[in-house]
Amino acid sequence: MLTELSSYLDAFIAAADEGSFSAAARRLGLTPAAVSKSVGQMEARLGVRLFQRSTRSLALTTDGERLYGQVRLPWGEIGDALTDLRQGAGKPAGTLKVSLAYTVGRQYFVPLLEGFWRRYPDVVPDLYFDNRHVDLVAEGFDVGIGGGIELTDALIARELARVDIVLAASPAYLKAHAAPESPQELARHHGLLRRSLSTGRLMPWTLKNRAGQEVVASVRPVAVLDDPEAIARAAACGMGIGMLPLPHALPLLDSGELVRVLPDWRAETRPLSIYYSSRKLVPAKVRVFVDYMVEQFRASGHAARFRQH
Repeated sequence: MLTELSSYLDAFIAAADEGSFSAAARRLGLTPAAVSKSVGQMEARLGVRLFQRSTRSLALTTDGERLYGQVRLPWGEIGDALTDLRQGAGKPAGTLKVSLAYTVGRQYFVPLLEGFWRRYPDVVPDLYFDNRHVDLVAEGFDVGIGGGIELTDALIARELARVDIVLAASPAYLKAHAAPESPQELARHHGLLRRSLSTGRLMPWTLKNRAGQEVVASVRPVAVLDDPEAIARAAACGMGIGMLPLPHALPLLDSGELVRVLPDWRAETRPLSIYYSSRKLVPAKVRVFVDYMVEQFRASGHAARFRQH
């Protein structure tokens, strides 16, 4: 009975997480038919329909959503506890589901994985790259790395770095357009504006200097983008001046494809942090991953470089 219950819940939760029996099957190492059969048997035992099925989609019913919300987290904790027990006294092991933003993840965290793997070979990071703000608990992530994830009672955040936002343009653009000497002179320049993913609104150019002065600069928009990496590329192509978080700007500043504009002025954003569930039982694989990334991110010098002002 317990074995059946375990297989039913594994199949149900994986199908709900992934949105399809095929993806759930890949995750569990089963066939889609086996996953579908387990879910069907679970529905028969409970006497309720958990999924609405069609040839193209799989969606939770109201009953399915209620059950998923009630069992997803505790079942994950039970699985983590059993994995720790099987591996011996909390030894870090198992798959670790991690959410990262594209550029920050690829540029700064993927290079740290080799050292993590050498230290903890039984932990397998499963990385999901996405620029949106994910719901870590609802979507079943163990860890999230980014800035601006809404902090709730269900989450803990450990700060990795304070992040400056700087103005930058290509040498070719500044050769054709004299560099501004004050924020007021930005009004005559081409600007690459950013649209907030969370609100859909244009993000203002609110700048501060060392003396604590603050101004909201105006600029002539030539393009609006919702991705800082795209803004960095557009700026490097000579389209105009962009406001860029230093994690996105640094590779192009280092290569000379971009140069700072008004280097005494900057904007602020939320810290880059690593997030994980505040549940009482923090799996060993989560604990060691968080500690390792905080330690190595600072040791690498990234934290210091992200705040240069």
